[in-house]
Amino acid sequence: MMTQVGFLPDETSSFVGRRAELARLDTALATRRMTTLIGPGGVGKTRLAVRAARAAADRYPDGAWWADLSPLYDDALLLPTVSDAVGLADHTLRMPVEALCEWLSDKRLLLVLDSAEHLRGPCSHLLAELITTSPGLTVLVTSRQPLDTRGEHVVRIQPLPVDGAPDALRLFEDRLRAADPNADLEAPGDRAAAADICRRLEGIPLAIELAAAGIGRHTVAQLATRIGTRFDAPVDAEDLTASRLDLLADDSLWPRRHRTLRTTIGWSHELCTPLERLLWARLTVLRTDFDEATAREVCTGGPLTPDAVDRALQGLVAQSVVQWDGTRYRMLDTLREYGRMWLTELGEERAAADRHARSFLGLARRAHDGWTGPDQISWYHRISDTHLDLCAALDHLLAHDVTAAQEMAGLVGFFWACCGHLSEARGYAQRALGAGPVEGAHLTRLQWVLGVAALLQGDFATAEKYGALCTATALYDRDDDGMLGATYLSGLTQLMTGEPAAALEAAERVLRMTEPGRAEGEPGSSGEGMSGEPGASGDSGEPRPYGGSGEAGEPELSGWPGVPGASGEPGGPGESGEPGGSGESAHRLRCRLITVFALTALGRLTESLPAATALRRSCERGGEYWTRSYADYQLALIALLQGRPEDSAAHARDMLAGKHRLRDSFGIALGLDILAAAIAAQGAGAQAARVYGTGHAYWRMVGHPQRGTPELGAVRENCELQARAAVGDEAYQRAFERGQADNAEVGLAAALQSGLQP
Repeated sequence: MMTQVGFLPDETSSFVGRRAELARLDTALATRRMTTLIGPGGVGKTRLAVRAARAAADRYPDGAWWADLSPLYDDALLLPTVSDAVGLADHTLRMPVEALCEWLSDKRLLLVLDSAEHLRGPCSHLLAELITTSPGLTVLVTSRQPLDTRGEHVVRIQPLPVDGAPDALRLFEDRLRAADPNADLEAPGDRAAAADICRRLEGIPLAIELAAAGIGRHTVAQLATRIGTRFDAPVDAEDLTASRLDLLADDSLWPRRHRTLRTTIGWSHELCTPLERLLWARLTVLRTDFDEATAREVCTGGPLTPDAVDRALQGLVAQSVVQWDGTRYRMLDTLREYGRMWLTELGEERAAADRHARSFLGLARRAHDGWTGPDQISWYHRISDTHLDLCAALDHLLAHDVTAAQEMAGLVGFFWACCGHLSEARGYAQRALGAGPVEGAHLTRLQWVLGVAALLQGDFATAEKYGALCTATALYDRDDDGMLGATYLSGLTQLMTGEPAAALEAAERVLRMTEPGRAEGEPGSSGEGMSGEPGASGDSGEPRPYGGSGEAGEPELSGWPGVPGASGEPGGPGESGEPGGSGESAHRLRCRLITVFALTALGRLTESLPAATALRRSCERGGEYWTRSYADYQLALIALLQGRPEDSAAHARDMLAGKHRLRDSFGIALGLDILAAAIAAQGAGAQAARVYGTGHAYWRMVGHPQRGTPELGAVRENCELQARAAVGDEAYQRAFERGQADNAEVGLAAALQSGLQP
């Protein structure tokens, strides 16, 4: 759930008691830089931290932000997880910790790290650096043990009191009613039996919740008797009917003094059917929240048929082993630990990891296939939200199935680049390339991902290198999509380095060569037009890149209405006479985008305007947002350069709405710059300055002062001059600083409001 500023998890059930602990935490957050809330598993640390953070959130102008560390099996993704949590999508070549420190250095915010006990050392080192470099940062950590960081203030949380206080009994009654709205404690002896249950369970909230959920057809008195029998019985290591959790438990994770919780979870496990127990174990391989389809893919096998998975999942929800928020399922880390121990006992760790990797490779394939369809936004968010599972699947495949890993790293790389996971995109692509021989489309995609990630990080030399390699590989393989993708990469690199003419020439040539419906062997088919022979490599023995010299004459934009030299008549490749109609590939749409950018950069606005309009229509028909929003960006820039600032502002807001849906911080930063310039051109200097300031906040979010093609320099300079002239230097600076200081989401929402403001 988004708070006004920040992100904290929803509370999906009632919160009981803890007034004294909340008061202590509130004082600690107000007076200490770092507070660690410690206590045994199941005692309620996470719920207490959510409640305390929400109560304190208004004290932090830059928000309260939550990072769940429980899905991380090691510290490899600790920095990316924390960076994501605070809204940083770094696009630079800096060390990630350096980027995070710089991002937080002037922020006043609350950062909550939940479930840090398995990463105590790495978390301690990271927080020591963040607290030193970020004077406005306050940190709240939940852990079973202190992190031993310098300056750490420890708040210990105990189970709910069971003698003389009603909190534990209230929690039992609340959860009883949640499981059965008609249930109550009004029958004779029920309240005393419930109190006895709470005493037996030592007031541990998770144990009480599991007991209430497991009441089934028993009365409260019968439940009390069963729990009493279980807790009074000695544990015999030779007795296979005893609670297996007691036999499997690692004392470093489950101290002996917390045997109550271990026994309660073991008792809940015994209440499950055999198939529910098997599902419990197999679900632990998932790192993130999941739906029924994912559970079926990852857990089906042997006695667990797809239908049996569905039934067992509902049984685990009824037992409170799995939580359901109305759209997704999740398992508490304490219960996941137990299920993971069972998975090991069953000898199913490798099989479960294989199914998990297969499932997320399938997700990557479906997302790649659906990118240009009407579900693009959904696929984009799905890839973003399952980031930790995709990384886990890739790690497994790199160790056990290199070919599948190479395919997967290429498929998810573009999504990760768009989501801001540039380091992961580049790192996994490099690992996949180095893991073994690779060829064909998998090689082209990996080279393309490396080039795009390098380009977005400002590493133009590496981007140029991989653009050439990608071009050569696609030419050798006669791969149309690979050729289009390579030309997009090389063209964008040329645009960023001030070579729009070269980008335009290459893009137009490759668009003709890969025209849909072209017969094999026609002039312009893959490999022809380079030296007259399909696949000819020239004197060097290497395939010649498309961007080099070749065909003479003025480039044409066949089939694009309104472009000089094009017929513009219906009946061409698309249904309305536009290239490709609504079924164009993502690479073809992006290659067309290069031509629009290049024409605008060359000042050929009478050509770039219809080209951008046609591209936007193609994207709109297919439900494509990513390229469409950049077409909107170009339409905004063209309108601004043609002296139509009102139209420019409207197109800029269309672009920003699309980029916001895609969580594309880089695109939002570009759009805000153009919107500010359009507003300044209409004389609203203060409003322009505030939007421009918000744009600077987004540029900081991606780690660059300002980026874009060279012609934007004059646009930005003129924006500032016009805005200052309209309101004066002092008013401009106040508005700019306000926009820069605003939370990014708040500033963007203000910028999206149409109309001029005084």
